[in-house]
Amino acid sequence: MLALLVLSPVCAEYLIGYDSIIGRPWELVSGLLFLAPLYGTVAVLIREVARRTGRGWPSILLLSAAFGLFQAGLIDQSLFNPHFISDPSWSQERLPTLVPAAGISVHHLMNFVVGHVIWSFAAPIVVIESCVPRLADRPWLGRVGITVLLVLYALAVVVFFHEHTRNFMASATQLGATAAVATALAAAAFALPRRPAAFSGRVPPPWLVGGGAVGVMTTHQLAPAGWSGSVLDVTVLSLGGCLLLFWSRRRDWDRRHALMVGGAALVVNTALSFVVEPLGGHTSLTAKYAVNATLMAAVIALLTWAYRRLLHTGARTTTATLPEQSVLAIGGDRES
Repeated sequence: MLALLVLSPVCAEYLIGYDSIIGRPWELVSGLLFLAPLYGTVAVLIREVARRTGRGWPSILLLSAAFGLFQAGLIDQSLFNPHFISDPSWSQERLPTLVPAAGISVHHLMNFVVGHVIWSFAAPIVVIESCVPRLADRPWLGRVGITVLLVLYALAVVVFFHEHTRNFMASATQLGATAAVATALAAAAFALPRRPAAFSGRVPPPWLVGGGAVGVMTTHQLAPAGWSGSVLDVTVLSLGGCLLLFWSRRRDWDRRHALMVGGAALVVNTALSFVVEPLGGHTSLTAKYAVNATLMAAVIALLTWAYRRLLHTGARTTTATLPEQSVLAIGGDRES
């Protein structure tokens, strides 16, 4: 649980290396004290809800989208704030796909919400569950643990909301519409049927699934800010998502495939971090590349260890091996 609490904000904010603090390691470490309650608690709670209710990855992704929209639209309001970052790149990315009536950039909407779904929540959950495959289908928290995380998240929301709305506040219509859509996404997550039975059929080998995921996520991250880039982004993500949904319901799909997809997300961002210029332009390149290299080494080590753990416990273990009753009975009130 603690590993997921830390990995979530690292994946969300540090791997891509866009912030000027990327060259200041101590600030990165201290920043986790604020970012873990905002990102990590949500990742743990999303996973906990899914495992306790016996739901699968479609529900996890919908809940991730709901919280991602909540974060970008209601908490820091980066989705609407035209001056959220005082850097020319903000307007250059926002304006080409700006929808004036809504005050939203389609490019930013895709980047923020998809970014939260993949890097803030889904990928960290996949990777950490792969590290503990025997506990992957079980709840990790009891009532006390859940309450503590909810309190930490509430405090983080108050702090970040106050910080980001001192000079800007979205309109009531924007806030209301965002809340309505986020609520609908969360409701849809619970409206989906519980984990369906797998059906027969072959799936590509894990390495090929991982390679495809690298291509999809790289396209998403590098898609240009204009309308053509947004269309390309939506098309590639939709195609990749449909293939994953199709393959993951087959019996030959196992945790190695899931790890390859989640690991691809981490690898893509750590690789791109070497060519990303931190905002502000006041970062030592030597320090930046040193941190980038350290994070890359850490990601490779983590993914290698996770893969070996899967092989050690049985590489063919599927991502939905326990029925709902067994999941709840085994881990219902367990702290981890």
